[in-house]
Amino acid sequence: MVSVTSSEASRNRSKKVCVIGAGPSGLVSARELRKEGHKVVVMEQNNDVGGQWLYQPNVKEEDPLGSVPTNGALKVHSSIYSSLRLTSPREIMGYSDFPFLAKKGRDMRRFPGHKELWLYLKDFSEAFGVREMTRFNVRVEFVGEEDKNEDVRRWIVRSREKLSGKVIEEIFDAVVVATGHYSHPRLPSIKVLGYSYKFPFLESKGRVEVDDDRVGPLFEHTFPPSLSPSLSFVGIPRKLIGFPFFEAQAKWIAQVLSGKLSLPSSDHMLQSVADFYRSRDLAGVPKHNTHDIADFTYCDKYADYVGFPHLEEWRKLLCLSALDNSQENLETYRDSWDDHELLQEAMQSSHFTNYNS
Repeated sequence: MVSVTSSEASRNRSKKVCVIGAGPSGLVSARELRKEGHKVVVMEQNNDVGGQWLYQPNVKEEDPLGSVPTNGALKVHSSIYSSLRLTSPREIMGYSDFPFLAKKGRDMRRFPGHKELWLYLKDFSEAFGVREMTRFNVRVEFVGEEDKNEDVRRWIVRSREKLSGKVIEEIFDAVVVATGHYSHPRLPSIKVLGYSYKFPFLESKGRVEVDDDRVGPLFEHTFPPSLSPSLSFVGIPRKLIGFPFFEAQAKWIAQVLSGKLSLPSSDHMLQSVADFYRSRDLAGVPKHNTHDIADFTYCDKYADYVGFPHLEEWRKLLCLSALDNSQENLETYRDSWDDHELLQEAMQSSHFTNYNS
């Protein structure tokens, strides 16, 4: 599906790229884009990196979901609560070249509290210079196509500084939406738990829509065919080992924008999306679960698009082991487990032994 271009003239085309969000998907996107030579600006509405992992306890008692507009804008809301601990072991969660290590003086538990993951993301942002690319306390209010040049698609991004109220309008060659799906509570008529996808800032003229939690059409959950590659999404898929997948997405986007890789035709991508939807329908998957992957094979296939390594076998097995343990021992699985041999195999892998802190 994806081919590597051979023309040097098409390579190393530096683009001015806006990344919306400085959570796990936005941080790695910014890093990969800069590695490809792009000029990157990250816009983050919070005062620090981390996305949902930046814990915000100050939610008004009368508005626990942060869903009541204030001065025309929704309050920033995090899905994190004070006592939350990770549901996955730290060994499987890190980016490919930046393992999620236990550090002295911090929460060294295998399933640590939420602050430990936020500190990991903060370490990542500092290690790779992402903070210097990031504008904090900036809310993106509008993203839409510039109408001046029909041959070259560019994007108008209008943002507001939350502290001063100053509005800034800029032009970018590409926009990467990395806002995640854990900040907008899903509030149907029937009481359920969950979060929805929402992109109130995006004006796509109907070419990207959210229908019952299905964001589409998106080729491989990443590129809207009629707007690719200048508009892309990172972090849409759920029920997978997130960080390595987000990293593969980021690499793909960065290399397509630089010209190292190319995408199929718009028609081909649209047909691929239609085939995917049909397969989900035939499998009886509800529309609102379109982006629930739960398939290591798919993650490996996706990695092949950009030459990214497949998930290590130990990572897959540790994930399944933790899942099985949680189903059998919901109250104790974070503190008691029997996958010691797998854990030892993981710690002896190159993911950990090749890392120099």
